[in-house]
Amino acid sequence: MLTRRSFAAMSAVSAIAACSRDPLDITSRSVVPPSRIPPLPPHYGAIPDEPYPVPAVPEGVVPERLWRQQVTNPWPDLTEGMIVVDPSAGHLYLVEDAATALRYGVGTGAAAFAWNGDARLQFRRKWPRWNPPDEMVARDPSLEPYSIANGGMDPGPGNPLGARALYLFQNGEDTLYRIHGACEPQYLGKAVSSGCIRMLDQDVIDLYERVRDGVPVRVLAPAESYGGRVY
Repeated sequence: MLTRRSFAAMSAVSAIAACSRDPLDITSRSVVPPSRIPPLPPHYGAIPDEPYPVPAVPEGVVPERLWRQQVTNPWPDLTEGMIVVDPSAGHLYLVEDAATALRYGVGTGAAAFAWNGDARLQFRRKWPRWNPPDEMVARDPSLEPYSIANGGMDPGPGNPLGARALYLFQNGEDTLYRIHGACEPQYLGKAVSSGCIRMLDQDVIDLYERVRDGVPVRVLAPAESYGGRVY
């Protein structure tokens, strides 16, 4: 179960996002051809009707296992509308019913592996402001213009929360943990920062429209990762 202490330890963490195999077989000198990534579905194109630009996801960067897709629900006993985050696998699930779930690719930070348990989606925001915690500003004074006291960072390009943010609470208190957009496609499915759960803007916009405030959110421990697979 999540604790206030574990969230406090994580609260200074930013939402900012910031393996390849040698194709040469040294023994045989043969070349292993790279895996072909199929063309992206149309829903990863540019979104022209948002207040700020949402560019198309580039082809050949995001592997198919991280595309938004309907899958068999691994947890048929969970409540419809519940969100399950599997940091080890780089996936987020939205439970549709006992049979199916929508699965999204996510990028995670080191903090996502430091805690697990249950929270609640308290509220959602379109094009949110970013308010770096005071502890982060103390470590990096260049963030002072965006401090809580100064009103945070305006929404739009460059804001590390991207097009949407979902705010997670526990026992009525803000955990400072977010599910949000602005994940750079090349980092999807990887743990490359110390931040929250990051999604492609196309995917977080879709998730925002499907969920409702108040639904439960579960973050899995590495040992609970679906199928026990770590990518």
